[in-house]
Amino acid sequence: MTISLFPENRHAAPLPRPLPIPRHVPLGLLALGVLVLCGLLLTTVAQPIGPMYWDHLIYLDAAQRISSGQMPAVDFFAPVGPLGYYLYWLAATLFPNGQPLLVSSWSLLIVTAPLMGLVAYDVSRRSPGLGLALVLPFLLFSALPFTTGEFYPFPGTEGFGIYNRQVCQLLYVLAAALVAVESPRVLGFVMGASMLALFETKVTGAVGGTVLCLQALLAGRLPLKVALIAGAAVVAVLALLEVSAGMTSAYLRDIFALIALNEGALLPRLIQAASLNFGIVLMTALAGAALLFTRPYGLGGARETSGPVARLFDRPTVWLAAFALAGLLFESQNTGSQAFIFLWPLVAVLLVSLAGERMSWRRATAGVLLLAAVLPPAVLITQKAARAYAGGLLNQPIGTAHLGPLNAVTARPDFLAHAETMRARYIADRATYERIAADKILPSYLLYSDFDFQVLLLREFDAATAAIEAYELAKGVRFETIFTLDFTNPVAWILKRQAPRLVAIGADPYRAVPPPSEAVLASVRDTDLVLLPTCPVTNARLALFDLYRPALDGHRRIALTPCFDAFIRDGLAASAAN
Repeated sequence: MTISLFPENRHAAPLPRPLPIPRHVPLGLLALGVLVLCGLLLTTVAQPIGPMYWDHLIYLDAAQRISSGQMPAVDFFAPVGPLGYYLYWLAATLFPNGQPLLVSSWSLLIVTAPLMGLVAYDVSRRSPGLGLALVLPFLLFSALPFTTGEFYPFPGTEGFGIYNRQVCQLLYVLAAALVAVESPRVLGFVMGASMLALFETKVTGAVGGTVLCLQALLAGRLPLKVALIAGAAVVAVLALLEVSAGMTSAYLRDIFALIALNEGALLPRLIQAASLNFGIVLMTALAGAALLFTRPYGLGGARETSGPVARLFDRPTVWLAAFALAGLLFESQNTGSQAFIFLWPLVAVLLVSLAGERMSWRRATAGVLLLAAVLPPAVLITQKAARAYAGGLLNQPIGTAHLGPLNAVTARPDFLAHAETMRARYIADRATYERIAADKILPSYLLYSDFDFQVLLLREFDAATAAIEAYELAKGVRFETIFTLDFTNPVAWILKRQAPRLVAIGADPYRAVPPPSEAVLASVRDTDLVLLPTCPVTNARLALFDLYRPALDGHRRIALTPCFDAFIRDGLAASAAN
């Protein structure tokens, strides 16, 4: 007799009558979609500039550090978990010509595509229609680099919140497994891998995932033995990372440091998250209320097979409430994501269940409300993509030449002209912007979203790169370590040099840069070249300069370009003088 650690799950989600769709279609479409995206990464596809476009440059900095042997959390402070950085490094290695924004956005498919493939395979054996309903939204949300929030009136691709979008996509895969997978083996593997990936991407995503898993467990959808084995596997992997590299404890230290930098009450953040996603939350609540009087039991058939706990929790209203709570907890801790997209798998299964019953006006109302909860994110993301790419047909290249795949960025001619005009003002009126920065405010509240700021940022990194190469050639020196006193530090990646160890990436001095220790200051002190952007001087750039100023006493300050001051380590400065 064979004893299985994974007994057959008797609480499979209700499925529809067979539809005239071959069962291999969902998995085939998933594979085709991933192959198309890989094909687009073989070449450099230009992207229209977007708000906070510079956020994704963090991945370039991290990848350059990883390629030189540094490890996230262990060798440098990071605002989120290490997985996204390693995935970008791997994807950029496989697709060196890929546009960096697309590489960073799509690199998560290395994890999510195989897991979603397992879900599609399991579900499609019983219901190809449901498999298709799970795969198509997954491809849409994974392929389009856009958030569900509106942060700027002009359309463009969004370089910000990539790790938040990736958490939502991981939660989508986890939710699909929890509500639709029948095989306990597949369910346990997908759940364990998703939870591990969530923790290593952003810990608040793991909090939301835990709520989903707990709901599935209490509702009788997730067997306790499967949950325990999957949880033990996650703990084992984290222990292995700790023993081999000390990464888990280092990551936890970074998390606690970020909590200390971002103290705030949870209730106001939850209220803010609910207000930002009011339509989805309201429709989910109304759908839950409608289902409360329409269909008392949910996904696991708790009425017939389970005890009183499962009968209490296995109700559509409770499922919707748990998923909404998971979404609110995650959205309360970030800005910019694909909010609540993981409602889609639950809604798909509930709609399938409603379709299998005798139709009534109450069931029809519940179905409409369920669709009203999940369709807006898909419609909004599709609309933003259409605006950005259709409008981008009239864009022009931003005119950079030294940035590698980062050169593939376009903008409207008026934004390019505006960037050049503002550059002249930043240079001529530097003292004015220094006074504004000293007041700890920005020249414009939306400065980092303004397209001309993002265009100018890339143009000035291009000019700084050319100036560094010209200086090295003229002086016979080479800067092995380069560090930028700004939110991003792509110059080391552009020139294939080193970045200093221990220094934070994604350097927001007010939220994500702990006070530098003596070890951090020593690392900056040994850095060959430190860059300070001045077009414009901002309060954040001055704050970073103040943080690291004690380590720059042994550097000589020069005007590298009109928009970059440079601090050259004394030994190299003396060599250049000779």
